[in-house]
Amino acid sequence: AWGDWALYTDSPLRAFETELGVQAPFGFWDPMGLSSDGDAENFRRRRQTELKHGRISMLATMGYITPEITGKFPGYLSPAAGLKFEDIPNGLAAISKVPGAGWVQIVLYALFCESTGGFGYNSDGQRSDPGNCGWRPPLLATEDKDLRRKRLNAELANGRLAMMAIIGMFFQDGLTGSAWGDWALYTDSPMRAFENELGVQAPTGFWDPVGFTKDGDVEKFKRRRVTEIKHGRVAMLATMGYITPEITGKF
Repeated sequence: AWGDWALYTDSPLRAFETELGVQAPFGFWDPMGLSSDGDAENFRRRRQTELKHGRISMLATMGYITPEITGKFPGYLSPAAGLKFEDIPNGLAAISKVPGAGWVQIVLYALFCESTGGFGYNSDGQRSDPGNCGWRPPLLATEDKDLRRKRLNAELANGRLAMMAIIGMFFQDGLTGSAWGDWALYTDSPMRAFENELGVQAPTGFWDPVGFTKDGDVEKFKRRRVTEIKHGRVAMLATMGYITPEITGKF
């Protein structure tokens, strides 16, 4: 019942359990089974992609946060168009304000990074050392193997968090007009009909990520609430039924 990983000795995932990113509390976590075939080449390709997306997401998350805290650069983003940095709104609203020439520069730089590995390093597509672009950042690069592994693990963990964070910011920005998802700004939501119901608790408030209640139908909400309570009670009993014999023994 406790899923003791030590008992599952034949798993092809054993090939990856000592890789970077295998961290507590999940260990090697692959809920979709992408690594179930044990293919090391595919694993390294996905690891390279994970690192790339994590780094981009960390930069993007900071790009959302920094202007909110520090403000904008002085001067002009586009002198020809008379467009100042302070004229560019934060978040998704900036997409329509950046001039076309600016987007061309962004796309060209992204293509350069994609085609060269960033610094023209690791010509095998980074498969021999995923994420290594040949740049040694000051104060972070080290020859100590244990410290390097610790920092690379931290990069993966922070990148994974940033991927979740930036998607959350995009969603909240699109929903409320603010990256911080101020619920008070989303006055037209049909979910307002249920924000005083039982189960609406901090820190998430009224949480309906799949959007079951977006139609505002009270009858359907009450039917689902009955089902939720029933399943919760059965699950609580089932959980105790698993745990109790392990602790107290059998009748």
